[in-house]
This record gives sequence, C-alpha cells and structure tokens, in this order.
Amino acid sequence: MRWFESSRPCHFLYSSRYTLSRQVLRVSKMMVFTGNANPDLARRIVRQLHIPLGDASVGKFSDGEISIEINENVRGKDVFLIQPTCAPTNDNLMELVVMADAFRRSSATRITAVIPYFGYARQDRRPRSARVAISAKVVADMLTVVGIDRVLTVDLHADQIQGFFDIPVDNIYGSPVLVDDIEDQRFENLMIVSPDIGGVVRARAVAKSLGVDLAIIDKRREKANHSEVMHIIGDVEGRTCILVDDMVDTAGTLCHGAKALKEHGAAKVYAYATHAVLSGRAIENIENSVLDELVVTNTIPLSASAQSCPRIRQLDIGPIVAEAVRRISNEESISAMFR
Repeated sequence: MRWFESSRPCHFLYSSRYTLSRQVLRVSKMMVFTGNANPDLARRIVRQLHIPLGDASVGKFSDGEISIEINENVRGKDVFLIQPTCAPTNDNLMELVVMADAFRRSSATRITAVIPYFGYARQDRRPRSARVAISAKVVADMLTVVGIDRVLTVDLHADQIQGFFDIPVDNIYGSPVLVDDIEDQRFENLMIVSPDIGGVVRARAVAKSLGVDLAIIDKRREKANHSEVMHIIGDVEGRTCILVDDMVDTAGTLCHGAKALKEHGAAKVYAYATHAVLSGRAIENIENSVLDELVVTNTIPLSASAQSCPRIRQLDIGPIVAEAVRRISNEESISAMFR
C-alpha cells in the first residue's frame, strides 16, 4: 500500500455527503499545509482526513516580502498546499509560489497545489485580438516552473484553462454540495435558472440532478447606448427560482436577474454559487436587491460585512475537497466521485 497504511485493507465508506470514514488508522506519506488565504478551510479538510495540519510559518518581512519557513520534515512526503488565490490575489498567489519552492527545496516527493478558487481565471483569452494579457496562462506557467507537480481546483471558470498547464489538473465540481442543500430546503414548485447563456450547461446539470425544469435569462442590448433587456426563456410565474452560477463577484448579474424573474411573476428567487468573490459594492447590491437569499461555499472566506449580511449563507465544501485529496494521494479515480 503506497500512501496509506492500516491494520486492515485501506478503504473508505463513502456517502453521498462526502463524509470520510475513520477506517484509515494512519497516514504515512500525506501532509497538508496552508497559507494565509483560507486557513479555516484547510483545518476543515484535515479534520475530515483525520491528520494534523502541517506546521509552517507564513508571513511577511518588514518590507512586505513573503516569508516562508517549513517547521517540520517533509522529505519524501506527498505534500498538499491549500491556498485559494482570492483577494488579496497577488499576495496569496505569491505565498503559494514561494511555499511551493520551499517544499521543493526541502525534498518533498510530490507537491499538489489545492487551489479551491483559481484567481485570474476570467483572463483566459484575447477578445477580438485586444492588446491584453492572458493572465490565466501566466499563472499556470508560474505554478509549473516553481515545481508544483499537480493542481486540484474547484469549478474553474473555464474548463479550457486546464490546457494552460503542462502538469495534471483536477477540476472538481461544487455542485453536489449545492444540490444537497437545495434538496434539504425542500423548495416547492422549484425551477433552476441560468443567469446567462454561458451558464446553461452548469444550470442544466443541476436541474437534471434535481429533476426539475430549467429557465434561461437572455441578456440583449437592443440598440447601441441602450440598457440591456432581459428576456426570460421559460415560464417562471409562481415558481421558486434558483439562479445557479460558478461565482458571484459584484452580484450585479444575479441581482438584475432576480429583479427580472420577480417582474415575470416568480414567487421566490434564490441564488447558489460556488465562489463568493463579493468585490466592490456586492454586499450593498445584495442588500438592496429583491434576491431572497444567496448561498455560497467556503472556497473563499467571507468578509466581516458578508458574514453579517442576513441574506448570505455559506456551505462547507471541505468534505468533497478532502475526499479528492485522499483519492489523489492514494492514486484513486477523481472522476468516479461524480458518476
């Protein structure tokens, strides 16, 4: 048995809620570390894996440079570094890069970057040959050059970003966590809604899992210098509508979508998203909207204002990430988690 040792054959009892069994008695090779981006999620992950969080000092020197020191032996270990590259994006990205270098120089056998939220993912192309950077590719090159062997991420904004890497990338889905919560709420007369044409595939998958109808919001600008008009494809009158997206940034799209749905007769409008970026005036937009509730996961930690907002509720994605980490370390299939 390569990565896990036990007094019995190594296997987990695996439920639909991604709860890990305690049948693994000792982990021999795997070690999990975290930067400063989301230590709470890292603690939840190691709690599911029944191992301690690795000891590392991650801070800054007086001039603002990143300071990293690994405080325990990682020679020959299978290291997992948990660090979403959320705001402050550049600081968190630099922490990830410098920590990876420290592990490589400390003779770790394999380094897997667990990036629950992959920053710069929306900068993945040059629209109309504009003179802009493809920053997602730049970040992929940085992570590869510094010595990271594998990347594990959640709900990449664009699946093709995996092709920017010359190392394996596992993109797992947050939808099982969202679907489980939707089922627990026991909504009546439910309908899933895609907030735009680009999110139809994601919303359709959720609707299929729940066995409910799908509606689509089609945003169009009828004339130049005129505001966008939202057309609703599907009958939402009297329905409980759930907008499904991969992330919520300024919340403008979701709030405008909620308004359009209510104007077309929707009884209730909720929004479910994996990544709570919540930048700019997002909290103000949500509080002033007709949106009944926004449900997000903890791939990104909530700010104090977001935590105090009664319309925002957070779900724990730790168990599903922990299961993916276990499977990678144990050389098991990731795709089997979602069949």
